[in-house]
Amino acid sequence: MKSMNLIYPLTLALAVTLAGTGCKHQPVKMTNLPASPSPVADTASTSTLPSTPPIQPEPQPNFNPNPNPPNFGIPTTDETNFDGMVEDRAALKNYTVHFAFDSAVVKSSEASNLEAVAAVLAGDATLKLLIEGNCDERGTEEYNRSLGERRALALREELAKKSLSPDRVKTISYGKDKPADPGHDEAAWAKNRRGDFVLLHPPGAPKP
Repeated sequence: MKSMNLIYPLTLALAVTLAGTGCKHQPVKMTNLPASPSPVADTASTSTLPSTPPIQPEPQPNFNPNPNPPNFGIPTTDETNFDGMVEDRAALKNYTVHFAFDSAVVKSSEASNLEAVAAVLAGDATLKLLIEGNCDERGTEEYNRSLGERRALALREELAKKSLSPDRVKTISYGKDKPADPGHDEAAWAKNRRGDFVLLHPPGAPKP
């Protein structure tokens, strides 16, 4: 009987303890997943891209390595004005004009020679003149042809200032092809940088 009295309180205490410490239902935490992102519209395929202008080909330049070709033995005046004229190379030989190196400038020291040439032609309206431009051997053939022509034209211009009509003057360039001195030093080169004057007579006219 005493044992029953002991068991009952123990059973009751155990029941209370179990009730206080028993397993509890833990609520399940629900994780809210992010909503699916809205699809982004692909505007790249529908947008209008700026049109690329067509590539224009570059214009091809008109290549002319020498737009002002030198006078290669071709007179600068009308050849028909000199048809049949007879050359007199001795008449004006003493009035040859000389130039500085690589220059077509007529030196003031040559003024007396130009005055003498102009005076000869002023004395007879039927006479005409050939001016030959020459260079020394240095430089290319093409360059010296051009330089010789510039020298001849410079002499014609100086004579025009002395009232000799350019229509009575023909120019030609021989470059370095007709040296007055065949030497290869400065003394020879100085003689070869020159402008020669050739007097032209009408056909059939006696030389003075």
